[in-house]
Amino acid sequence: MLGTTGLHNLRIDCIVGIYPHERDQTQTVFLDIEIDYDFGPAAASDAIPDAVDYDLVVAFVTELIQSRHFQLLETMAEESAGLLLARVPQIRAVRLEIRKPAAVPTADHSFVRVERARP
Repeated sequence: MLGTTGLHNLRIDCIVGIYPHERDQTQTVFLDIEIDYDFGPAAASDAIPDAVDYDLVVAFVTELIQSRHFQLLETMAEESAGLLLARVPQIRAVRLEIRKPAAVPTADHSFVRVERARP
């Protein structure tokens, strides 16, 4: 029973960007994460070990993004998607959008979006 779960507007403060002023202070990025996985075991057991644990997803992605000090959102998205596939065995596919509000003063935000799946 394939289903989708996820998070919208996950806020993470981090160092991200290519310009010197972006490397000196944190900026906020917002993530939407959609995860496809088999809901069958979780629905049958009603137990978190059979589900994708949101707290772990948030912890994994936040630690990566805050520790890596990425220059590009593209790299941040690729590594975040890869990390989730590597660390959460239930995940079959992940879609990830990262928005950076401070990137372009005349736009609400810049963004990147990736979708990755297990082979």
